[in-house]
This record gives sequence, C-alpha cells and structure tokens, in this order.
Amino acid sequence: MVLFGSVINALGIILGTIIGLLLRKIPEQMKQTVMTAIGLSVVVLGLDMAMKSSDFFFVIVSLVLGTVMGEWLKLEDHLHGLGNMLEKKIGKSPTGNIAQGFVTATLIFVVGAMAIIGALDSGLRQDHSVLLTKSMIDGFTSMVLASTLGIGVLFSAIPVFLYQGGIALFANVIHQFLSDSLLERLIAELTATGGVLILAIGINILGLKQIRVANLLPSIVIITIIVLIQYNFS
Repeated sequence: MVLFGSVINALGIILGTIIGLLLRKIPEQMKQTVMTAIGLSVVVLGLDMAMKSSDFFFVIVSLVLGTVMGEWLKLEDHLHGLGNMLEKKIGKSPTGNIAQGFVTATLIFVVGAMAIIGALDSGLRQDHSVLLTKSMIDGFTSMVLASTLGIGVLFSAIPVFLYQGGIALFANVIHQFLSDSLLERLIAELTATGGVLILAIGINILGLKQIRVANLLPSIVIITIIVLIQYNFS
C-alpha cells in the first residue's frame, strides 16, 4: 500500500495530540519552560538542516524571491484564516489558539528531508521505514506541542497526509524525470531551505520575533527551480 507510511504518520500526529491534550493541566510555568525547550530544539534542528546546502547563495536567493512571492500571495494570512475557520467550526479551544497550533505544527511536520525521502521510498519501493520513524518523532513532537498549543496541532495531520501522500503517489513519475544525482542535490538544497524555515519557527516559539513563516514557503518552489536550471546548464 503506497499510502501506508503517510497514513501512519497522520495517525501518529493525531494520537500524540490526544495524549498531549490529556497533559494540558500542567502548571503554566512548566508550560513556558517546555515551550522554551521546544523552541531551542527547533532552532538547533533548523541550523543543522540549513548546513546541508552545497551552495548557500542559492538558498538565500530562493528565500528572498520566495518571501516576496509569499508576501504578495499573503500565504500566512490564508493559513491562519484556515485555522480560524476550524476554530469557528469547532468552537474556541480552552487549550490554546487553534490557528497558531495548526500553522506551527504543519510547518514543522511538512518542512524537512524525511517527509520527501520517506514519501519517495513509500512510492518507489513500498519501503515505509523512513515515514514510520518520522511518525514516532512527529507523534512525540505533537504530544509536546499539543500540551501547550492545544488541539490545533491535531489538524496538521491533514496537510501532512496530503503532502506526503501526493509525493508517494507520484514518486514513479518524479523518478522518471530526475536522476539519482539530481534528486540527491535537490533534497540537500530543499533540506537547507527548509532548515531556515524551521529556524524561523523556533524563533517564533521563543518569542524573539514574530516571523511570518508561511510567507517564506514559496522559497521551497524557487530553490527547486534553481537547482533544476543549474543542473541542466552546468
């Protein structure tokens, strides 16, 4: 089953969120300290991912162009609007802001090499080991996030499933057009660009500065185009 890994990943997030909601009655001071720990961990993860690039200049270019596009499209507003719509549908959550939990968790779970590599393995080889490992990591992360950000984290399972499931379904098509060397280069640059986005999420969690991270998402598309052009003309 091509979508098995994606399904398990989504279920892992849902289960982790439910457990996290059961732990929501922890003291406020402890919540703040936990969120600080999460923020620091996310910052370190982002920095580690960003270092995967073989030419960071292209990452910078993609981030600048992608941010301009994201600001023009107002992606952050649309993503928060989706979260607010969910909040209206199910009512305000006593455990936290649904939109904030949804946006934060979605960006953390979707941006990263494991999502791409795992989905490709699921589609090409029916090997779900990477996504199963990611499921455990995301499940634990969603548990911690849900204990502080609330039920909005649960709804991140939907875009995670659609994103990874889509890559898995079209994996054979992707593999036909991309050589192994190009795919390896592409994943490295996508990881580095995604790392900067993850770093921005960590800064938001720490409250150092509010960055409209969703408006940086087009940089993922831009870096893909840049790598394809460079590879074909080098």
